[in-house]
Amino acid sequence: MLVTFKSGVCADVMMFVEVAQQMMEIMGKEFTPRGVFTVEQLPHAISRLKQAVAEDRQLRQGAAPPPKDEEEEEERRERVSITQRALPLIELLECSLRDEKPVLWGV
Repeated sequence: MLVTFKSGVCADVMMFVEVAQQMMEIMGKEFTPRGVFTVEQLPHAISRLKQAVAEDRQLRQGAAPPPKDEEEEEERRERVSITQRALPLIELLECSLRDEKPVLWGV
């Protein structure tokens, strides 16, 4: 199942429910089938996502030892990082904040 984040002022962001739940947890918001980030809540949500991205990037820069074999290397390439998942959502939230529009989500 997909969750769509939308604000009406920039492109929608769609995520699988599991990913949306993870992003909502990072932003400090309870996941429900439908909801809203008010304009007042956007700075906090953006800040938390950016912090998670910074931590993810730092972790990925030096923490991972070299792959043991081709299979492990392929498995690493297939993983999608928090950074890759969060950046489109950050862009949507920042765009909405700039235009002072709330962000709605729904299943």
